[in-house]
Amino acid sequence: MIGNGKADSLAVLIDADNANPAIVEGLLAEVAKLGVASVKRIYGDWTTPGLGKWKANLLEHSIQPIQQFAYTSGKNATDSAMIIDAMDLLYTGTFDGFCLVSSDSDFTRLAARLRESGKAVYGFGEQKTPKPLVAACDRFIYTEIFLQPDVAEHPESAGNQGSIRRRSSQELRQDAKLCNLFRQAIDATADDDGWASLGPVGSQITKQMPEFDPRNYGYSKLSELVEGIGLFTLRREHNLLSIKDQRPGKRGS
Repeated sequence: MIGNGKADSLAVLIDADNANPAIVEGLLAEVAKLGVASVKRIYGDWTTPGLGKWKANLLEHSIQPIQQFAYTSGKNATDSAMIIDAMDLLYTGTFDGFCLVSSDSDFTRLAARLRESGKAVYGFGEQKTPKPLVAACDRFIYTEIFLQPDVAEHPESAGNQGSIRRRSSQELRQDAKLCNLFRQAIDATADDDGWASLGPVGSQITKQMPEFDPRNYGYSKLSELVEGIGLFTLRREHNLLSIKDQRPGKRGS
């Protein structure tokens, strides 16, 4: 949200060659949480049969297809077209942020350039996405989460083929990077008694790890992931959740 309470205006740019058409509903629902998709464009060579599944989604979701012929075999002209359009949209001054949907590392410099101009950049791609592109975004959301049932509504489905398996408490505790991120975020945002509001803790973690999302671990909410780890205390007061490090010697212990 921007300062006057109005939802952020977002440009959604999709690399059809590097995105699964099955994610479209989950993708657009996620974008709606971030702002308003004022522009939705998808880039590819629509004369090829490989993009046939995408075509069925375009009218239903009001996504504008941008035709880009593959002039030379082995060269991806789609990337160039998407980058040029992104810069044109940037210079209009109309948009608060950009959603780049691709697992292609060629968009790393574009993401960095958009952020240098003060725009929020949300990346969407598969878990195979190279780390430089992930790190170049404010947030990076792995699209596998859009292909699984809602864990909160169907917990028995977690771990089924094609879904992200819910990690056990033991596995989460053995993830030293995850646990340390929580501890550092709590230390950075806690009050004198050692309690930190859960929302700012999540935001602090995302700043250090753009791809952080509880759904990557099989949990639909941040509070559920914290409970799953079992190393932190959760407290609810007036519908606000706070978190505290349980280790001896921490503030308020």
